[in-house]
Amino acid sequence: MINISTEDQQNIIETAHTLADAARRAVLPYFRSPGLRSDNKLSQGFDPVTAADRAAETEMREILKRDRPEDAVLGEEFGARAGSSGLTWVLDPIDGTRGFISGTPTWGVLIALSDVSGPRYGLIDQPYIGERFEGGFGRALYTGPQGGGALAVRDTVQLDEAVLFTTFPEVGTAEEGAAFRRVSEQVKLTRYGMDCYAYALLAAGQVDLVIEAGLNPYDIHAPIAVIEAAGGIVTDWQGGAAHPGGRIIAAATPALHAQALALLGG
Repeated sequence: MINISTEDQQNIIETAHTLADAARRAVLPYFRSPGLRSDNKLSQGFDPVTAADRAAETEMREILKRDRPEDAVLGEEFGARAGSSGLTWVLDPIDGTRGFISGTPTWGVLIALSDVSGPRYGLIDQPYIGERFEGGFGRALYTGPQGGGALAVRDTVQLDEAVLFTTFPEVGTAEEGAAFRRVSEQVKLTRYGMDCYAYALLAAGQVDLVIEAGLNPYDIHAPIAVIEAAGGIVTDWQGGAAHPGGRIIAAATPALHAQALALLGG
């Protein structure tokens, strides 16, 4: 883990908010606009990308090139750029592009600052609603139309009292879907389709579990930072590090995490 000075921590926080502000300006003109087009990045299946995704990541990369040129960058749309500081900005300009092109306000901009140990600071930003969730460097905060305050996970410890989210009902492979259903059958409520907003809700104390599969690093670095700062737990399905991506479980409490892991087969 790289030692980051207090002064540099503050600079990172300010830079992250500058990036989020720029991404808001870039994407909002496209959201719910008539004739918004999307391209499919897959030859089989559907993984959309829009001009808004590309515009937001381009804006953020330009800011980092100007203000943090020694840091590396990993972004969904334009890949990796090497750096010399040992720190990497991990960017997802629109997490939830399927929701974006459908007009739902549950997509978000993900921004994280990571080193080899994993995320150190992260933001989940929802431009249309005007909500922002941040975690790291001793901060666990949210702001929104009704004000803001501290983030803190719920204290739920029984699986049958838990609210569970995932983005896609099919979750992943047939095996992964079956594992998810073993947990879903035990919880109080299961909901679908929230993308990164589900992780923000967990950090805000609104839900208890998020379980997904097939994630990339840029999908999960910012949520890890925010949820851990709020007191939650994020691992893979074996209880290991989550920042490489793959099969992910985020839980409000150690008790819920352990119960869900046992059912997932971890």
